[in-house]
Amino acid sequence: MTTLIDARNRGRDKSADNRARFLRRFRGLLRTKVADLARQRSIRDGVEGAEVELSPHDISEPRFTHKSGSGHDARVLPGNDRFTRGQTIPRHPHEGAEGSGTGAPGEGQAEDAFRFVLSRDEYLSILFDDLELPKLLRMQRADITETRIRRAGYTRQGVPGTLAVSRTMKTSLSRRIALTGALRQQLAQHHAALAALVLAPEASPDDAALFESARAQVQILQALIADVESRLQRVPFLDELDLRFRAAVPVKLPRTAAVMLCLMDVSSSMDEDLKDTAKRFFLLLYLFLERKYDRIELVFIRHTDDAEECTEQDFFHGTKSGGTRVLAGLHKVNEVAKRFDPAQWNIYLAQASDGDAFGDDGARSARYLNEVLRPMLRFAIYLGVGNDEHSTLARNYRNVADGDFLTMAHAANRDQVYPAFRTLFLPRTST
Repeated sequence: MTTLIDARNRGRDKSADNRARFLRRFRGLLRTKVADLARQRSIRDGVEGAEVELSPHDISEPRFTHKSGSGHDARVLPGNDRFTRGQTIPRHPHEGAEGSGTGAPGEGQAEDAFRFVLSRDEYLSILFDDLELPKLLRMQRADITETRIRRAGYTRQGVPGTLAVSRTMKTSLSRRIALTGALRQQLAQHHAALAALVLAPEASPDDAALFESARAQVQILQALIADVESRLQRVPFLDELDLRFRAAVPVKLPRTAAVMLCLMDVSSSMDEDLKDTAKRFFLLLYLFLERKYDRIELVFIRHTDDAEECTEQDFFHGTKSGGTRVLAGLHKVNEVAKRFDPAQWNIYLAQASDGDAFGDDGARSARYLNEVLRPMLRFAIYLGVGNDEHSTLARNYRNVADGDFLTMAHAANRDQVYPAFRTLFLPRTST
C-alpha cells in the first residue's frame, strides 16, 4: 500500500486539508448560486456571463483559535437604550439592522456583500459541470479519428511566438552558473591572496630583494584578477543555446462521434409562451453540447402537421405554425437518422412538445418511437411544456419510457426549464 504524505510548508496557522474542504464548499456554493441564476433569468442573458453575489459568511474560512483565560468568562456589560430585561438579543449583529446604505448615519449594523462577475466560459463551465450525454460510447474506428495538438515539453528550435521565456531564463542562469562557478572561485582566491600581501608587514628598505619579490607577487595577482574578470565579462547573459520553445506534436485520438436530432412542435396549439419555453430548453441544450463536446452534429427539425429540417436560425426564430401531427416529425427523424451509421455515431433525439395529439396520433407516435426508432437511437429525451403532464402524447410515451431508452421531464413555464434540463442530463451508467 502506498502512502502519500504532504510535506509542503503550510505556514503558520495554515492547514491544507481545511483549505481543500473550504474550496470544495465554495465550489458547491458557487454552483448553487449559478443554478439559481439560470432559473431566475433568461438563458440568453447568461451567455455573456453573470454576476454572482456571496455574503462574507459564505466565503469565510473556518479556523481554530485559542480562548484566553481558564475557559470561564465573567463580563460586565454596559447598559443600552435598545434592550430591556427578558428581550432576546439577535444572534448575528446584522439581524434587525437597517441594511447596507438604507439607514440613517450611525444606526444599525450590516455587512457588505461580495460580488464578482463570471466570464462566459466560467459561467457555462459551472452551469454544465456535472452533466453529460447519457450512454455516450467512444467510437474507435479508423475513419473517425481526429488529430489534436498536444504539448510535448520544450525544444531548441521554434518561432518567436512559442518562446518559453521562463524556461529560457532558467537555462541561461544554469549555463552561467556552470561556466562562471570555477572562475569566481579563482577570483575569490586571488583577492584573498592579494589582501594577505597588502596587510603583511612592510619589508625593510635594506632588504631590497624581499621588497621586489612582494611587489612582483602583487603585480602577478593583479594581472590574474584582471584576466579572470575579463573572462567573466565575456560570458554572455543569453546565448543561442539557452533558447527554449514550447513544443507541440500532433496526436491521433479516437473521436466521440455523436449527433443530436432536435425535434420541436411549432403547431398552433403551441402559443408564444410555450414556444418560448421549448426554445429555451433547446438553447440550453445547444449551449451544453457546444461547451462540453468538440465534435457534436446538430440537426434541427420542426413540425406541424408535416415536418421539415431547418436551419438553426429558423428553428429558434421561425414563425411557422399550423396543425399538429407528431408522427410526421418522427418520420422525419427516421429519415435524417438514416444518414448516420449507428455503428459509427451516437444518435440522440431531443423532443419538445405540448403533447397535443389528435385521435390515435399519440399512440401511433409512441409505438413508432419504440419499434422503429429505438434500434437506431442510443437515447431519446422528451420535454413536455405547459400542461403536458396529462396530455395524450405524454400518457402514451410513459408506456414506453423505461429510463434506459426514453426519459421524460416537464416544464410548465420558463422557470422550470433548467431544473428539468438537469434531470434529463444527469450522468448515467454507460452500457
